[in-house]
Amino acid sequence: MGDVLRQVKVVRYVTPLREGGSLPAIAEADDGFLYVLKFRGAGQGARALIAELIGGEIARLLGLKVPELVFADLDESFGRTEPDEEIQDLLKASTGLNLGLHYLSGAISYDPAVTRVDSLLASKIVWLDALLMNMDRTARNTNMLWWKNELWLIDHGASLYFHHNWSKREGQSKQPFALIRDHVLLPQASSLLQVHESNLRLLTDEAVWEICRQIPEAWITPNFDEPAEEVRAAYAGFLTERIHHANLFLNEAIHARNALV
Repeated sequence: MGDVLRQVKVVRYVTPLREGGSLPAIAEADDGFLYVLKFRGAGQGARALIAELIGGEIARLLGLKVPELVFADLDESFGRTEPDEEIQDLLKASTGLNLGLHYLSGAISYDPAVTRVDSLLASKIVWLDALLMNMDRTARNTNMLWWKNELWLIDHGASLYFHHNWSKREGQSKQPFALIRDHVLLPQASSLLQVHESNLRLLTDEAVWEICRQIPEAWITPNFDEPAEEVRAAYAGFLTERIHHANLFLNEAIHARNALV
């Protein structure tokens, strides 16, 4: 069972990280730690934060390394003193709860040409990303960090893209994931069948529900036309049904790897 996310208060905006269109930033919280802050007022909106929360906590449940996630409360005063107009607008639009990832100082982007990961770890990550429909773990943009001689997963915001077409979500949970063919770790993922069984034992319905229950109402109410509990239930239902039909995405990943090697 996963732990409930801590909540911190942002006390200092340090610097923007100009990556992609979401403008995450390094910020300091009232617990004295630095976090990479993901803003609900960014272009992808709260749905990206929901995907980040669910993806990160499922990864942790599977025993993978993920920076600690926290709910980060942003006071409305932050938007007043920022000289950059674009950042000022982003901060104003993100007052309230956002998502923070513990900042891994000194971490470097994972480079598959420099560091090779073992087959079990590669297979776990490929399996996870097939489950989450994460299209954003490619050689061009690995979204993994190498820190203290270990591989850490970041940026799950592009996962669960079914929620961008919410009214047509029915049936999406049983779709294979063809984009797994572009996964940066697919060539090393020779233990997919082995990790499949162990991952299914960890991903119980109860564990998935506990993660989805943590989606804040503040991320749901402005973005969905359904009550918060129904939205949480829809996410949990999507994931549990996808896990129950995991052979579909497992076979897709195995076929994609066979085509490579």
